Amino acid sequence: MLTDRYDLPVSTTSIAARDAYGRGLDLLLMLHAGILDAFDEAIAADPGFALAHVGRAQILLMFADAAGARASLDQAEALAPGVTAREASQIRFFRTLMTSPIATTIAAMEDHLAQWPRDAIVLNTTANPNGLLGSSGEVGQKARLAALMTNLAPHYGEDWWFDSSYAMALCEDGQRDAARPIIARSFARQPASGWIAHSQAHLYYEDGEPETARAFLADWLKTYPRGGILHGHLHWHQALGALAEGDLDSACRLYREAISLTGHSGFPRQKLQDAVSFLWRVELAGAPRDETAWRDLHDFALRHFPQANVAFADLHVVLAQSIAGDSTGLDARIRQMEDLARTGRYPSGPVIPTTARAFRAFQCGDFSTVIETLEPLLAESERIGGSRAQTDLVEFTLLKACVQAGRVDDLRRLVGARRPGPAGIPVAGVH
Repeated sequence: MLTDRYDLPVSTTSIAARDAYGRGLDLLLMLHAGILDAFDEAIAADPGFALAHVGRAQILLMFADAAGARASLDQAEALAPGVTAREASQIRFFRTLMTSPIATTIAAMEDHLAQWPRDAIVLNTTANPNGLLGSSGEVGQKARLAALMTNLAPHYGEDWWFDSSYAMALCEDGQRDAARPIIARSFARQPASGWIAHSQAHLYYEDGEPETARAFLADWLKTYPRGGILHGHLHWHQALGALAEGDLDSACRLYREAISLTGHSGFPRQKLQDAVSFLWRVELAGAPRDETAWRDLHDFALRHFPQANVAFADLHVVLAQSIAGDSTGLDARIRQMEDLARTGRYPSGPVIPTTARAFRAFQCGDFSTVIETLEPLLAESERIGGSRAQTDLVEFTLLKACVQAGRVDDLRRLVGARRPGPAGIPVAGVH
């Protein structure tokens, strides 16, 4: 029986289909361009190859094509009677991911990996800060992911994808010294991987090396295609380095070219998160407000994310609503999130509704309320999801409120309590 590069049997007799599927899987794990084309090539070579349909479903789901993803998974399910136990379990897992609460999906992921730890396409759904565990709404999720990856490490040897994901998990858990040699080993094995470059960018951020990060990304991005999934997000990281060094002009140029709604080439959630986050952070750093860009972002957010759903995406929606002065829409969003939380369907609970009220208070100039609201949330910021670099947006908002309120002692105390590593704080008035 044919196997994939993780030595797992695949239910196809077509070498061409197996090889195209392998390319699709590698491109997915690299977050490169051409993923869907590779899975489509595998299906063309063998329409009965169930896992190629599963791979296609996952990439369509990433790009918010829920109907297309369901149709592809339907195809895989129709082929399930002829596949191995591992492949059948993978198909069931992705159906669970599309239809069930996050806790149920995490349990299904853990059960599957307990039997088939080298099934990378399943592990990939959680092996990043915005994955399943990152969306769990739990405090302690970063430690939980680092522990999961540590337990799985013996099964992967020095696999370049696993190493980069493992290093990222360790970095997010504060284990930067352990992460550093692993990411270096990973990069040496697969320097073209967007995911590895991304993991390296996070390590530079947490190590407080914005100049190194900017130089690394400026060089590395020269050969990364615009169609690569992380093209916009890696430019966001490059812009964060510019902000950390006080180079607002370069940061804004990067925004226009690769992070804005017209410049970003990623999927809708990436566009929302990167553009909203950058515009707010550059304002906190002292740039004037771009009213037109905020109006466009507000409209984009409501068009693509009309209902409350995932906490980390909702964080950016409510920020756009607050800045746009959309009180009616913001109130409705808060009610949706609170209603979902009351029925156990919003894992992060009150964190995003509370943050939304703080964002509105900031726009109203009620900085004392911002401080009193956000400071208690810092201990629970993990519940938002996303990386430490991404959730710094909330902490920087709090620090700016202290500046605006003239609460120097509170500002010094909060800055002193900040985690070690990241260099500088790109908030005007914080020294």
